[in-house]
Amino acid sequence: MTHFSALRTLKSMLAASLAATALLASASAIAQVTPGVLRVSAIPDEAPTELQRKFKPLGDYLAKATGLKVEFTPVTDYPAAVEGLVNKRLDLVWFGGFTFVQANVRSKGQVTPLVQRQEDTAFRSVFVTTKADITKLDDLKGKTLSFGSESSTSGHLMPRSYMLASKIDPDTDLKRVAYSGAHDATVAAVAGGKVDAGALNISVWEKLVAEKKVDPAAVRVFYTTPGYFDYNWTVHADMPAPMKKKLTDAFLALDKSTPEGKEILELQKASKFVPTKPENYSAIEAAARSAKLLK
Repeated sequence: MTHFSALRTLKSMLAASLAATALLASASAIAQVTPGVLRVSAIPDEAPTELQRKFKPLGDYLAKATGLKVEFTPVTDYPAAVEGLVNKRLDLVWFGGFTFVQANVRSKGQVTPLVQRQEDTAFRSVFVTTKADITKLDDLKGKTLSFGSESSTSGHLMPRSYMLASKIDPDTDLKRVAYSGAHDATVAAVAGGKVDAGALNISVWEKLVAEKKVDPAAVRVFYTTPGYFDYNWTVHADMPAPMKKKLTDAFLALDKSTPEGKEILELQKASKFVPTKPENYSAIEAAARSAKLLK
């Protein structure tokens, strides 16, 4: 009798535990969806303060266009941006081409790229150095090189892809390969003599030169890659169609002829935004699989 009583008690405790777990899971899911708020983030390819500065006018613009409160949440690394959107903790994310591919594969096609800058239809990477004896990719053999983040399209994947196409394997032909974590950090590593050369996206390079944060006479570009599709703004596929349209229309309406549009587009290093689609990133996915960087 005592055995059956204990069994009933155990079953009751288990049922209560399962119910509590379900309740907590439900509460967690509710907590991730805040009505009236658009949760935005971006891959941390620059310093967090710079990302916040660049996004502020765009965030205010999107708030007016959607009627939502826009909250920008910095993430610590590239994988966090991917997981945030895939797990619906974020609503809108600025991805590089490779992080979009990672999110698309990770979610089994449940993310949707909305727009990209016109410049992202033929984006490029640059290799920079301070060394006089480095004038072409082949000269990197036996030298040290810094990429950006391992998940960066323009700071790692595509530079690595073009090196491999030139019969240079960074992992075996170079003395050492480092990962700075961000494009501006790569330039700092090269300028500071920590590495012989570095690879980064051309947009950040041009901005650093324009802002006189790097001396192009001391740190110079010795190779520029061919163009490829890169950055985009992506949402989860579950986002209601009317909201996707509002966001897309808002980006496409940005025009440099207006003061607001001029400020936003200049901060985003864009001439304008154009529609994009998953198929645009098939070459990046192929390059990632070829380089064995896509898990």
